[in-house]
Amino acid sequence: MGEVRVPHEALYGASTQRAVENFPISRLRFGRRFIWALGLIKGSAARAAREAGYLPEGTASAVELAASEAAVGLLDDHFVLDIFQTGSGTSTNTNANEVIANRAAQLLGGEIGGGLVHPNDHVNFGQSSNDVIPTAIHMAASAAVREELLPALEALARSLEDKAEEFSDVVKSGRTHLMDATPVTLGQEFSAYGLQVRRSGERLLGVLPGLDELALGGTAVGTGINAPPGFAASVIRLIAEETGYPFREAENHFEAQSAKDAVVLASGALKTAAVSLFKIVNDLRWLSSGPRTGLAEIRLPALQPGSSIMPGKVNPVIPEMVMQVAAQVIGNDAAITWGGANGNLELNTMMPLMAHNLLESIELLANASTTLRVRCVEGIEADRVRAGELAEANLIVVTALNPHIGYDRGAEVAKEAFASGRTIREVVLERGLMEEEELDRVLDIERMTEGGVL
Repeated sequence: MGEVRVPHEALYGASTQRAVENFPISRLRFGRRFIWALGLIKGSAARAAREAGYLPEGTASAVELAASEAAVGLLDDHFVLDIFQTGSGTSTNTNANEVIANRAAQLLGGEIGGGLVHPNDHVNFGQSSNDVIPTAIHMAASAAVREELLPALEALARSLEDKAEEFSDVVKSGRTHLMDATPVTLGQEFSAYGLQVRRSGERLLGVLPGLDELALGGTAVGTGINAPPGFAASVIRLIAEETGYPFREAENHFEAQSAKDAVVLASGALKTAAVSLFKIVNDLRWLSSGPRTGLAEIRLPALQPGSSIMPGKVNPVIPEMVMQVAAQVIGNDAAITWGGANGNLELNTMMPLMAHNLLESIELLANASTTLRVRCVEGIEADRVRAGELAEANLIVVTALNPHIGYDRGAEVAKEAFASGRTIREVVLERGLMEEEELDRVLDIERMTEGGVL
């Protein structure tokens, strides 16, 4: 293919440089999680090959050490390729092979590009881009969900549940269609938020078994050509031991390489979590709207000035940040869905995009959940007076009178009360529809939050 100029200080080689020149598309690069997974795969493969006698002891040991440096981030500056590249991720697998091979050569006292350690024969032994890249996607996503997102969601759920308990006695107007509805407690609303977040975590736990299944061992097309019998199982066992996660070899390598259904499913769970968070924080915006002319039933922590022209204005900046994160995750899921649909025959050729979007969604949701908890939820206060005033003014409390005066009369009472500016209680007594003592008992708004017939 002709000569290519590689930077003198680069650990990568000509193949990576060609990809750098071929794909000047974005400033998006594979992140830390993905490079960690690649390093762990390459190091485990070298160890398995060394222990089985497939690679020379010294060469394999140097590859192991170089791969471990890649895994912990010491070689990140040499992983230079754009996300938008060949659909199999071959360029990035080649990038890893070259970087680790040249670093291993250095460790052995050789020179970069001197051929002492070969990127394909040694670092890529028993592997193909077509099984390495999907394996790295699954490993990186599985670890990120376990280590970052699930703990963040658990902590957020607990914080919302604590607020539900704190606000359990704050009676307020319920709302459906953004219109007045029968009373609820602020605690009941927050209990729903807590359960939404907790269920998001449960859904993510449900997708982990699919992500724990690794494609390694299928090599080029799923047949396992050039991989010694049992080699992939040995590599995956080492990966599982290193991480402590239940990674296992794919049941069917053709499915594992041609389809990305586990990634699509995981993205769907992330999208659902994003939708839940959007609903929660949008509610917080409504409930805190004001402070004088909105609902103003809760107060969010004041974090920064909200306007460059309106003095004293404070905005719900954390909920709005979370809403934008949710929008991004939903967009990422759309791209992942389309990417999953574009598996052709023995290989999916949208894997770099899917990898980037999946890992970005996990990171965004984890960071947003933690920030939402620390910078917003933990500091929420209830305006008990305001909530009580709005609950008392709510005409829909007439609903509790249905068993006593019927729906149609209740509707007449509500319309008259609204038109005249009087309360439900005043109109019912004036019409002589109920005795005062019984009416007071039935119109107990706190008891209305408990359900049943009053």
